[in-house]
Amino acid sequence: MFTQTVTRRGRRYALLELLAGPHGVDRFTELVDPTWTRGEARARIVAVRHTTPRSVTLTLEPNRAFSGFRAGQHINLSVEIDGRRRTRPYSPASAETDRYIELTVGRHDGGLVSNFLFERARAGMVVGLDSVGGDFTLPGSPVDQILFISGGSGITPVMSMLRTLRVQRYAGEIVFIHYARSAEEACYRAELADIAGVLPNVTVLQGYSAASAGSDLKGRFGAEHLAAAGFRRTSSLPAGRTTPKSQAVYVCGPPSLTEAVRQHCPNAITESFVPPVFDLAAESSGGRVTFANSGVEVTDDGRPLLDQAEAAGLTPESGCRMGICFSCTRRKTGGAVRNVITGAVSSAEEEDVQICVSAPVGDVALSL
Repeated sequence: MFTQTVTRRGRRYALLELLAGPHGVDRFTELVDPTWTRGEARARIVAVRHTTPRSVTLTLEPNRAFSGFRAGQHINLSVEIDGRRRTRPYSPASAETDRYIELTVGRHDGGLVSNFLFERARAGMVVGLDSVGGDFTLPGSPVDQILFISGGSGITPVMSMLRTLRVQRYAGEIVFIHYARSAEEACYRAELADIAGVLPNVTVLQGYSAASAGSDLKGRFGAEHLAAAGFRRTSSLPAGRTTPKSQAVYVCGPPSLTEAVRQHCPNAITESFVPPVFDLAAESSGGRVTFANSGVEVTDDGRPLLDQAEAAGLTPESGCRMGICFSCTRRKTGGAVRNVITGAVSSAEEEDVQICVSAPVGDVALSL
């Protein structure tokens, strides 16, 4: 019965789309409310909180077109700034089962979108939720012990994991280590303390800079911090135990932190919130790059298509050049491209490519 009802609704919507003409139903319903769209995920900001001097926490109410996320994944948030759509990836801090999405955005010097949200986000503002991605997620099978390590704004995806585990009534041991410049700038400090005070299986340690008071840990991450948290990295068995503990280690933060953690926990699952370093040393193919829609043609200089388009005077939409926000995706109608992060070459005649991380291999035609 339910399946039949859904099918009938789908047919009715398809008929309405046809009757609405080339613009579709969404283009009429969004005139009443910008979030009344079936085909485009959007959200309304319902609350704005400045919880630290350098961050803003947004509570979003997504529309029905948003299909959800897994704890630890990122959402590509879009806002309009000075007439241009800007997209950046942010990891929710809310549990994956929550009705509302909570995003805590750290303000970065020179950050266009982060500063816009910090200064101008307000209740009632509508933002786009372009896509969800990332494999920085909780283990597929239960483990006995989980170690979360975060630095700065890297706390958000692991906070989502912790909140999700709490909803799931996870009974294993959780150790949470967070690093910040000071107690004042430590996001979720009070909530983490409350959780650790209520749940006996959760241990929380905060590490601040040497000049900051109230730090549980001194210096940078190392073996002594693991020992302070009571986290066992070896497979040695305590008395009375016949099998080793199964463990999972997650770290999100600047590269220096993720690298330090991997020295002690080689199997750690890591995520860094800065653009990856990729090889741009490849020589020019000497091919012809055609931006068909603009009538512009250039000779390949070896850089990604986005850089070459901007050098030619074009202004394609783009995000952070991390290869994950998808806002710069364009249709390639001919030729081959190389992904400058993975090195993979794709020669499909018709395909969508992310021009921020795609460099030409010979002649290339692009719908731009």
